[in-house]
Amino acid sequence: MAGIRDFEVMRSFIRMCNDGWQQGWHERNGGNLTYRLRDSEIAQFEPFFRRDRGWVPMGVTAENLSGAYFIATGSGKFLRNADIAPEDNLCIVEINKAADAWRILWGLEQGGRPTSELPTHFLNHSVRTAATKGQSRVIYHAHTPAVIALTYILPLSARDFTRALWQSATECPVVFPQGVGVVDWMVPGGTEIAKASAELMKLYDAVIWAHHGIFCAGPDFDLSFGLMHTIEKAADIYLRILGSGQRIRQTISDGNLRDLAAAFGITLNEEFLD
Repeated sequence: MAGIRDFEVMRSFIRMCNDGWQQGWHERNGGNLTYRLRDSEIAQFEPFFRRDRGWVPMGVTAENLSGAYFIATGSGKFLRNADIAPEDNLCIVEINKAADAWRILWGLEQGGRPTSELPTHFLNHSVRTAATKGQSRVIYHAHTPAVIALTYILPLSARDFTRALWQSATECPVVFPQGVGVVDWMVPGGTEIAKASAELMKLYDAVIWAHHGIFCAGPDFDLSFGLMHTIEKAADIYLRILGSGQRIRQTISDGNLRDLAAAFGITLNEEFLD
């Protein structure tokens, strides 16, 4: 019988954990990742499931995820260890029919729980699933240093962050034409920050947490990681510009942004243009 890491979706999940670690985004046990499984993928994993564990309330509810299954990183686990021992650092969880509790079906064999940010992941999955007619499957959270640094110097508004990022690299408006949302600093891991993030995820597929990091959503691992990578790289460019000590002589103008949108057939969020 095939092993758990023989399945493509598990290999891709583990690779993304390692890619984020290699970028320096997952110090210690920082960051987390979840993936909503397709029916065909659930069937592949079924022989590995144990259904004798109890249900754990989440404190949030999302009816459109009733009975859903997720691969998730573990709370307190190091993403750098996902490739070494996935059975100890990752898990597959099932959501109950009431869509307000989870239980572990596989993984975390040395004990533990799914990521402490599971309520935020769950509500973000719910709103992105609805917004994309079921296409969105990945929610990824990382501690991206350049973006975190920007939350100390830019106003904590979607408009200020979006414009700074759009004007830092030409690809940015193409990759995230709706912009990025921003959540003021809040205690992580609870229902309040989960609800605040989900409200913004109705509008954006990337949400910045002040002084903490980013949440990104997408239909697959490549696009979700690429979105995170693009935002972080643009933030790093912006910081380098500020740190150069030089006067900004030219930038990507609003006219340039509109020309770019026309050339690539995308619709930019006009709220962020003058």
